[in-house]
Amino acid sequence: MRMNTPRITPLDEGELPEEMRIRFGDGPVLNIFRTLARHPELAKRWMVFANHILGKSTFPARERELVILRMGWLCQAGYEWGQHVLIGRASGLTDEEIERIADGPEAEGWSDADRWLLRATDELRADAFLSDPTWQALAEIYSEQQLMDLIFTAGQYNLVSMVLNSVGVQPDAGLPELPRR
Repeated sequence: MRMNTPRITPLDEGELPEEMRIRFGDGPVLNIFRTLARHPELAKRWMVFANHILGKSTFPARERELVILRMGWLCQAGYEWGQHVLIGRASGLTDEEIERIADGPEAEGWSDADRWLLRATDELRADAFLSDPTWQALAEIYSEQQLMDLIFTAGQYNLVSMVLNSVGVQPDAGLPELPRR
């Protein structure tokens, strides 16, 4: 984690606006949502987009999590990394693959398709652009809608990582830590 204390303190669960309380039900509410609850109108609108990326995207879940974890590592977003290690495992990523994400697309053991996804994430983070070779390789595997969802996924998690890092959202209990390289 970049910060040991939050710059914006998350609301206590009892302080959550009713609309958010209804959305999250009776269980514990993650620190990211309790922090975003400080700006309910922003949170409400952002969650529509975030829900598309996580639940309605045309992009396969395993590949989505590969992109999200790579972006989280590139941004050194410990909170994002920890949450998505758990989601990635549930989506089919192995612990070995998750560990290797920090080593990037040139690490041994990636399939060609995974290597292109990792390269795409690196390119989008570095230059906000997919090179022709990367686009062409991915276009042989994914539909136009999936390619758009890939780009929006990378962008969403670059944005979320900026927010998490800058406001100092602290990890929820039990999350895996960001690997150091």
